[in-house]
Amino acid sequence: MSNEKGLQDAHVKIGTKQTTRMVQTGMVSEVYVAEDSDPQLTSKIIALCEQHNVKYTKVDTMKNLGKACGIGVGAAMAAVVKS
Repeated sequence: MSNEKGLQDAHVKIGTKQTTRMVQTGMVSEVYVAEDSDPQLTSKIIALCEQHNVKYTKVDTMKNLGKACGIGVGAAMAAVVKS
């Protein structure tokens, strides 16, 4: 993932529930989705992003997304909060 340092520096909400809530309220500038996470979850958040005109980026693994966010476990998705 090329934006690792940027995600650690940005205000990020990690996880399915928080990401979904933030997209619904229109408070995110971008969403990152791990390609190896549950397809039911990823398809829902991608559809929600498209509905709310939010840019989303796919990341190869949950482990890499978690690392990019500065946490020691994998993450299915993360949302960058608008500043």
